[in-house]
Amino acid sequence: MKNRHLILPFALAATAFAQTGQIDAPRIGILGEAKLTVNEVIERVLTGDTELTVSRITKQEAVLGLRAAQGIFDPRLGFTGRQSRVIAPVSSSLGGATNGKLTNKEFLADPSLSGLSPIFGGSYRLDFSNSRQRTDSAFATLNPQFLTTLSLTVNQPLVRGLRYDDNRHRIQVARRNIHLSSEQFRQRLIDIVTRAVQAWWELDFAYRNLDVQKEAVRLVERQDASNRRLVEQGLLAPVDVVQTQTLLATFQQNLYTAQSNLTASENALKALMLPERTDLMWGMALVPERTANTASLSLTLDEAIKQALANRPELKQADIALDMNRLDVKLAREQTKPQVDAFATVAANGLAGKLITQSGANPFSSAFGPIIGQINQLSAVNGLPPVPAISFGGGTVPPIFVGGYGQSLNALGTGHFTTAVAGITFSLPLRNRTATAQAAISAAEGKRLTTQHHQVEMAIEQDVRNALQFAVSNDARLAAARKALSNAQEQFESEQRQFQAGTSSVFLVLQRQTDLVNARTRSIRAEADAGEATANLDRALARTLETRKIEVK
Repeated sequence: MKNRHLILPFALAATAFAQTGQIDAPRIGILGEAKLTVNEVIERVLTGDTELTVSRITKQEAVLGLRAAQGIFDPRLGFTGRQSRVIAPVSSSLGGATNGKLTNKEFLADPSLSGLSPIFGGSYRLDFSNSRQRTDSAFATLNPQFLTTLSLTVNQPLVRGLRYDDNRHRIQVARRNIHLSSEQFRQRLIDIVTRAVQAWWELDFAYRNLDVQKEAVRLVERQDASNRRLVEQGLLAPVDVVQTQTLLATFQQNLYTAQSNLTASENALKALMLPERTDLMWGMALVPERTANTASLSLTLDEAIKQALANRPELKQADIALDMNRLDVKLAREQTKPQVDAFATVAANGLAGKLITQSGANPFSSAFGPIIGQINQLSAVNGLPPVPAISFGGGTVPPIFVGGYGQSLNALGTGHFTTAVAGITFSLPLRNRTATAQAAISAAEGKRLTTQHHQVEMAIEQDVRNALQFAVSNDARLAAARKALSNAQEQFESEQRQFQAGTSSVFLVLQRQTDLVNARTRSIRAEADAGEATANLDRALARTLETRKIEVK
């Protein structure tokens, strides 16, 4: 009878605990509970993580950076408008002025289209100049007159800048910045998902460990109550009560520690998931809810390393950095070449105006008129024909030039009045130390990046080996922990039977109970560690997003 009242089976602990009430400390700031699977945690983390938001913005900035770099090749539409009035003093009669001054008025409209070539590094400019000019010069035959000019100017590098230049360099770098930001974003995704999974496993362990400690306290409390009754009946020595009291105090300490650890794990997960401190979920107890786990380790070391080297975002970032350095070297070498540019301009011109008749005597005609008259008199005496009068500023204006602005355009369109200019320019700084030094700097930077690339490969090699070993070892440890738990359960039940048969003691029963509690704790710890090790292996192999079915957009 003594033995029957002494120990209750471990399996009845949860029922006994439910009947006797709460034995742990109250939860601070907890008003309810919410069940969360690991996939729900990941979804919330991806939605609320601020660093992930920053990474998304950085990726968008890289896309906009490419657009900005490409904008250098957008054609530029320009316009120049000008109206002028010039009154110039003129002292010579040859200036065509009256009263000692000459007045010229002009209205100019010059639209243009210019730009840079994205292929061979050249530039172009198309101008369409239109002007209306009016003057009071005595020699003018068209007043007002309309001048039109359509010109195209092209500048083409022949050596430096022909195959590669700064504008094309910025575009290539911007394109690689997009890939770089994408890999940085993917790395951030992998890291945050891994942290979320590991935080969920820590919370799962904390909850289950708290249940284990509660069961342990409840068992010892019932054991202590039973021992006290037996001491009062004279069936046990008082020292047996001291033993249970000591173990009870130890288990209570473990319980409160487990509760504190639960709160810490819970808040760590909330800090990952919740974007604001005012979120109502801060006041909820997060209860981990398990789903079926079908993951298995069937990967060799060589396969794991090969997969990691092909997919790790850190290595891809190092590859992009090397590629960008090759572009820098290419540009720097281009700058060491001489600047040899060819340029050409072709233009078509048009002219038209209102034909006017000169008023007043032409000063040249007035000056030479008497002389011509005397010559003709002498010619007549000697039987010679007369000399015709000399006309200054007279003559017939070609009909194509008579008219308004439309006629000037017609004259331009005929292509009879053209201008063609072609030439070449050459420039080379003596010694060219700046470009040479910059090329050497870019080459040295390439060596540094190559060394860093090798370091990244070495770090990945180490990381994959460790992660794979941890995953395999933790799976084996979990199997061993479950076996140890089964053995501890059998030993505890066996010790109970021996105590009931009178061949054991309270001390041994309590020892087996302690061993069972520790075995259960080690088992759930091994299970959590195995889950975290699997998440870490996924991270090391850069397959986290594929495993969790997360699509990067």
